Amino acid sequence: MPPRKKNDSVATSVATSADSSAYPSRSSSPSPKQSFRFFDLPAELRLQILEHVLHIGKPLDLDPYNYRTIIPRLALFLVSKRMHEEAHRVFYSQPMLLFPYSDRFFNTKKPLLSRLPPHYRAEITTFEIRLGKGWSAPPRCQKVTETLGLADCTSLRTLKIFVELDPSESFFNGFRGKNATEDTYKWFCMDLLRGLIDELPSLETVEIDAYIKRGSPLIVGLRRVVDEAQLRFVWGPLRRQEREVEEVSDMGALEKAVAGLKLDDLPRMVEASA
Repeated sequence: MPPRKKNDSVATSVATSADSSAYPSRSSSPSPKQSFRFFDLPAELRLQILEHVLHIGKPLDLDPYNYRTIIPRLALFLVSKRMHEEAHRVFYSQPMLLFPYSDRFFNTKKPLLSRLPPHYRAEITTFEIRLGKGWSAPPRCQKVTETLGLADCTSLRTLKIFVELDPSESFFNGFRGKNATEDTYKWFCMDLLRGLIDELPSLETVEIDAYIKRGSPLIVGLRRVVDEAQLRFVWGPLRRQEREVEEVSDMGALEKAVAGLKLDDLPRMVEASA
């Protein structure tokens, strides 16, 4: 038999070798990845990174969507003991709602604070409470008791109060329920604030904000409690803006009054000749 021709096979092998030399094989083993040395960073930079990762942009609360917003972040606590020590301080430094606001947990017996261990409570610096919702029948958790765990909040410095409505307004006449007067909810909120102040000796500042005006009876009563306790009082963003608008309007009225003056209206000096 005549010998086989090898020209085609030789040409194919040459082309294959040329392609393989131009394009390296993907099966080559990648270089091993090195772990990021997070704790070699300066403390200030680590703090900024942890705040970016752990802060959720709103107060901590019992919420049905916590499994999406909070639970994935808490996995950082399990990295190492040192990471837990740094991360849990940053996480609990963000504001926390003292009493639940979500409809699902609004009437619960145990707010978020009472469910935390004491060493986590000790890192909390800011509480927020919202007043107005459930005014006709306040939930059973909105009261100061020993089981709430306020005695463990040794780092707390600020209490923020947001008032959504004031049932003492005439609009609520006929809706307050049996044996309830226009001042019933106001006294309830004032007693609640007094109890919180008594249980939080490290408290320094009380901030009050509201949808309603600053002169409403409920806000006036809350501010009276703050003044009696000799704590620092500040307005929240909404009411602070109202004050700025009032100051601007007062300045405008003053400018108009000055502009309306005429030279004839000014008192003239009488020259006395000797």
